[in-house]
Amino acid sequence: MLKELYTAAMGMMPQQTRLEITSNNIANANTTGYKRIGIFEQNLIEARNNLQHIKGDAEPGDAPLSQYTDFNLGTLQKTENPLDIALDQDGFFVVHDDNGEEYFTRGGHFTLSQDGKLVATDGKFLAGENGGPIVIQQQADNALHNAETAVEIKIHDTGEVFANNQMVGRIAVVKVDNPQTLERVNGAEFLPGEDTNFERISAENIRLKQGYIESSNVNIINEMVQMIGLQRAFEIGQKVITTNDGTLDRSIEMGRFA
Repeated sequence: MLKELYTAAMGMMPQQTRLEITSNNIANANTTGYKRIGIFEQNLIEARNNLQHIKGDAEPGDAPLSQYTDFNLGTLQKTENPLDIALDQDGFFVVHDDNGEEYFTRGGHFTLSQDGKLVATDGKFLAGENGGPIVIQQQADNALHNAETAVEIKIHDTGEVFANNQMVGRIAVVKVDNPQTLERVNGAEFLPGEDTNFERISAENIRLKQGYIESSNVNIINEMVQMIGLQRAFEIGQKVITTNDGTLDRSIEMGRFA
């Protein structure tokens, strides 16, 4: 009977993990540049040993789940905001924090900092082809508050950034050989891992769209349907445990009076 409790619990652990990941995907359905998390079960881990009659545990001690990131492109949404930039290709923008740490992202919603840098929503600056920040003329900051000093910002498809027809930098875009080696930091930002191989994309091969952002690649309907199925499977496991727990209690009570 304890075996049934253990089996039911082991069956519920993957379902709980799936529920948590699905909930996180749904919560980030509107996050710009978010890449959904997928999971798969390694049900055949022990199958080879069992077929070959190798002694060992038939069931692994840990829940047989692995995570991966779905890097399929999201749809491009038009915003008309000149500081919104979308990558119309595989690849990543490069952003740096105050400590110089390098991150990759497809979240293209940028703003102007107080010192005129193009920055992401969390304050990391957008890197240019030389690795440094892209800085708009100082009066660009005033343009946010005073229409008379407005600066026209144009970003070409190949990444060149112009302020009042004067080039101020070129946006760096990198291509990663195996994106699964990236380490997720938050919804839309990733750190390159030790095994990550990447290279800068040359200007003639860059395809950007100004005034657009890439939406999350989460299909909210599919995630909701999956969540309903997971909740039902989890409830079945709960019923199995409750039933066996009640049966075990009755057995103990009968043993006391035997």
